[in-house]
Amino acid sequence: MGDIRDWRPFIYGGVASITAEFGTFPIDTTKTRLQIQGQKIDQSHTELKYRGMTDAFMKISKQEGMTALYSGIWPAVLRQATYGTIKFGTYYTLKKVATEKGWLVDKAGNENVWCNAGCATVAGAVSSAIANPTDVLKVRMQVHGKGTNNAGLARCFKEIYVHEGVRGLWRVVGPTAQRAAVIAAVELPVYDFCKLHLMDTFGDQVTNHFISSFIASLGSAIASTPIDVIRTRVMNQRRVQLQVHNLGPGGGGAGGGGVAGGGGSSVGAVAPATSSSVKIYTGSLDCAIQTVRNEGFRALYKGFVPTWVRMGPWNIIFFITYEQLKQWY
Repeated sequence: MGDIRDWRPFIYGGVASITAEFGTFPIDTTKTRLQIQGQKIDQSHTELKYRGMTDAFMKISKQEGMTALYSGIWPAVLRQATYGTIKFGTYYTLKKVATEKGWLVDKAGNENVWCNAGCATVAGAVSSAIANPTDVLKVRMQVHGKGTNNAGLARCFKEIYVHEGVRGLWRVVGPTAQRAAVIAAVELPVYDFCKLHLMDTFGDQVTNHFISSFIASLGSAIASTPIDVIRTRVMNQRRVQLQVHNLGPGGGGAGGGGVAGGGGSSVGAVAPATSSSVKIYTGSLDCAIQTVRNEGFRALYKGFVPTWVRMGPWNIIFFITYEQLKQWY
């Protein structure tokens, strides 16, 4: 049982995740910008500002400065310190438990793909749900870039908390957990599978880790991009709550058009700041339907290229770092 309670997969997973995040974050910023543009229902993001990943990278760096490409890096690092640590530590711990129980590896030494995927799914969903507030902060800061009211981590956190409450920090936690579960269910088993089958050719070396992680990133990018587009769009939305007061008899407004008629005291009520000219997605399913209806099915794959381009190096940096840290075992 000492091995099952081993802390090292958690620590190594967190360190490797943070290292990979720093190395690939500008690509993630271009992905986020591409995913939110061209929306018909969100009037603040109808314009198609960028033609692709390279164009987005060049325009952001030219118009907002290179530092804008790293807007949201600190919540991203905080996210990896929680999400990455829990995800990879839990995954490898569950695999150890499954192996001891005889569920994962058969007598011939082959791993059960479904058991492996199950361990990855649980690890991905649980870790992402816990780390969801850091994901919301990251997306908001990436979208708004440098020089806005959301420029600082503390200021962005305060604005979300004050105007949207605690629920705002756990916005779209369902799709976030689903995305993480899909990525983990594809990425981790594929990496382990490729690494195992390339062992005879390359051994347990950097070349093996490089090829295996690159293949794993392609599968996870294909499977997760549609969920990521929906998640990013809903996460970026502000469902602001305003304090509306009833000012005296008749509701206190001109012509008596208050919240509630009668009553002489001021009564506070919280109401969403919406109007006929401002539309928001009511949820993830509504966002998916509206996106496909207004922009076509291909819109669900906006940002696919930077997603894959980022996942490839991210996984390569992560797994090589993780494997090197394992040498300390």
